[in-house]
Amino acid sequence: QVQLVESGGGLVQPGGSLRLSCAASGNIFWVNTMSWYRQAPGKQREWVATFNRGGSTKYADSVKGRFTISRDNAKNTAYLQMNSLKPEDTAVYYCNIDAQQTIATRSMEYWGKGTLVTVSS
Repeated sequence: QVQLVESGGGLVQPGGSLRLSCAASGNIFWVNTMSWYRQAPGKQREWVATFNRGGSTKYADSVKGRFTISRDNAKNTAYLQMNSLKPEDTAVYYCNIDAQQTIATRSMEYWGKGTLVTVSS
Protein backbone atom coordinates (compact mmCIF):
# COMPACT_ATOMS: atom_id res chain seq x y z
CA GLN A 1 0.00 0.00 0.00
CA VAL A 2 1.29 3.45 -0.96
CA GLN A 3 -0.15 6.69 0.40
CA LEU A 4 0.43 10.23 -0.82
CA VAL A 5 -0.43 13.20 1.35
CA GLU A 6 -0.34 16.72 -0.03
CA SER A 7 -0.16 19.82 2.14
CA GLY A 8 0.51 23.53 1.86
CA GLY A 9 -2.54 24.71 -0.03
CA GLY A 10 -4.55 27.74 0.99
CA LEU A 11 -5.71 31.21 0.06
CA VAL A 12 -3.15 33.63 -1.35
CA GLN A 13 -3.36 37.00 -3.05
CA PRO A 14 -2.33 37.45 -6.69
CA GLY A 15 1.44 37.79 -6.90
CA GLY A 16 1.93 35.76 -3.75
CA SER A 17 3.68 32.45 -3.14
CA LEU A 18 2.87 29.04 -1.75
CA ARG A 19 4.88 25.87 -1.26
CA LEU A 20 3.15 22.54 -1.64
CA SER A 21 4.50 19.28 -0.24
CA CYS A 22 3.73 15.69 -1.12
CA ALA A 23 4.87 12.94 1.22
CA ALA A 24 4.80 9.36 -0.03
CA SER A 25 4.69 6.57 2.51
CA GLY A 26 3.99 2.88 2.79
CA ASN A 27 5.59 -0.03 1.01
CA ILE A 28 7.90 1.77 -1.42
CA PHE A 29 11.05 0.30 -2.94
CA TRP A 30 11.78 2.90 -5.62
CA VAL A 31 10.20 6.14 -6.78
CA ASN A 32 10.77 7.02 -10.41
CA THR A 33 8.97 10.22 -11.34
CA MET A 34 7.21 12.65 -9.03
CA SER A 35 4.73 15.03 -10.61
CA TRP A 36 2.14 17.64 -9.85
CA TYR A 37 -1.19 18.01 -11.61
CA ARG A 38 -4.03 20.42 -11.03
CA GLN A 39 -7.74 20.63 -11.70
CA ALA A 40 -9.54 23.93 -11.83
CA PRO A 41 -13.29 24.16 -11.24
CA GLY A 42 -15.16 22.92 -14.29
CA LYS A 43 -11.99 21.89 -16.11
CA GLN A 44 -10.08 18.70 -16.75
CA ARG A 45 -7.07 17.74 -14.71
CA GLU A 46 -3.87 19.06 -16.28
CA TRP A 47 -0.21 18.26 -15.83
CA VAL A 48 1.91 20.94 -14.12
CA ALA A 49 5.44 19.63 -13.54
CA THR A 50 7.56 16.48 -13.29
CA PHE A 51 10.84 15.67 -11.56
CA ASN A 52 12.55 12.54 -12.89
CA ARG A 53 14.73 10.29 -10.74
CA GLY A 54 17.71 11.31 -12.84
CA GLY A 55 17.25 14.92 -11.82
CA SER A 56 15.61 16.47 -14.87
CA THR A 57 12.52 18.62 -14.58
CA LYS A 58 9.76 19.58 -16.96
CA TYR A 59 7.05 22.21 -16.68
CA ALA A 60 3.83 23.14 -18.40
CA ASP A 61 4.19 26.36 -20.36
CA SER A 62 1.59 28.02 -18.16
CA VAL A 63 3.80 27.75 -15.05
CA LYS A 64 7.30 27.84 -16.52
CA GLY A 65 9.43 30.45 -14.81
CA ARG A 66 7.02 30.77 -11.87
CA PHE A 67 6.84 27.27 -10.38
CA THR A 68 9.72 25.07 -9.25
CA ILE A 69 9.44 21.36 -8.54
CA SER A 70 11.94 19.64 -6.26
CA ARG A 71 12.21 16.35 -4.41
CA ASP A 72 13.92 14.74 -1.46
CA ASN A 73 14.58 11.13 -2.40
CA ALA A 74 15.53 10.16 1.15
CA LYS A 75 12.11 11.26 2.36
CA ASN A 76 10.14 10.30 -0.79
CA THR A 77 8.79 13.83 -0.76
CA ALA A 78 8.09 16.24 -3.59
CA TYR A 79 7.65 19.97 -3.38
CA LEU A 80 6.14 22.61 -5.61
CA GLN A 81 7.25 26.18 -5.00
CA MET A 82 4.71 28.48 -6.62
CA ASN A 83 5.60 32.14 -7.08
CA SER A 84 3.88 35.04 -8.84
CA LEU A 85 0.56 33.27 -8.45
CA LYS A 86 -2.33 34.27 -10.67
CA PRO A 87 -6.09 33.79 -10.23
CA GLU A 88 -5.96 31.23 -13.05
CA ASP A 89 -3.68 29.08 -10.89
CA THR A 90 -6.66 28.42 -8.61
CA ALA A 91 -7.19 24.66 -8.56
CA VAL A 92 -6.91 21.49 -6.55
CA TYR A 93 -3.31 20.36 -6.84
CA TYR A 94 -2.60 16.63 -6.94
CA CYS A 95 0.62 14.76 -6.39
CA ASN A 96 1.40 11.81 -8.65
CA ILE A 97 4.25 9.34 -8.40
CA ASP A 98 5.44 6.40 -10.46
CA ALA A 99 6.87 3.90 -8.02
CA GLN A 100 7.77 0.27 -7.41
CA GLN A 101 6.70 -1.46 -4.22
CA THR A 102 9.32 -4.21 -4.50
CA ILE A 103 12.33 -4.94 -6.69
CA ALA A 104 10.33 -7.62 -8.47
CA THR A 105 7.16 -5.65 -9.21
CA ARG A 106 6.46 -3.27 -12.05
CA SER A 107 6.09 0.41 -11.36
CA MET A 108 2.63 1.84 -10.89
CA GLU A 109 1.07 5.27 -10.60
CA TYR A 110 -0.27 6.59 -7.33
CA TRP A 111 -2.29 9.73 -6.62
CA GLY A 112 -2.86 11.90 -3.60
CA LYS A 113 -6.23 13.34 -2.66
CA GLY A 114 -5.23 16.89 -3.49
CA THR A 115 -4.82 20.23 -1.79
CA LEU A 116 -6.78 23.36 -2.73
CA VAL A 117 -4.98 26.50 -3.85
CA THR A 118 -7.07 29.63 -4.18
CA VAL A 119 -5.57 32.79 -5.65
CA SER A 120 -7.82 35.75 -4.99
CA SER A 121 -7.76 39.27 -3.64
